[in-house]
Amino acid sequence: MGGPWRYSCRMREAGASLANRAIALLVLIVALWFLMKFVIGIVTGIATLVAVIVAIGAAVWAVNRL
Repeated sequence: MGGPWRYSCRMREAGASLANRAIALLVLIVALWFLMKFVIGIVTGIATLVAVIVAIGAAVWAVNRL
């Protein structure tokens, strides 16, 4: 019942749904990429700060041992 028009309409809806899912997946991947870059940047900044503090502490310790 409904003939080929109904089938065509359903196929268009399925195609639109698939396109929406593909776009949503692409947006999700891009958002995760930026989030990972942000988190890696934060971790790198903290590691750099810790390394500088350790280096200063080592220098102070070495000067006191002279």
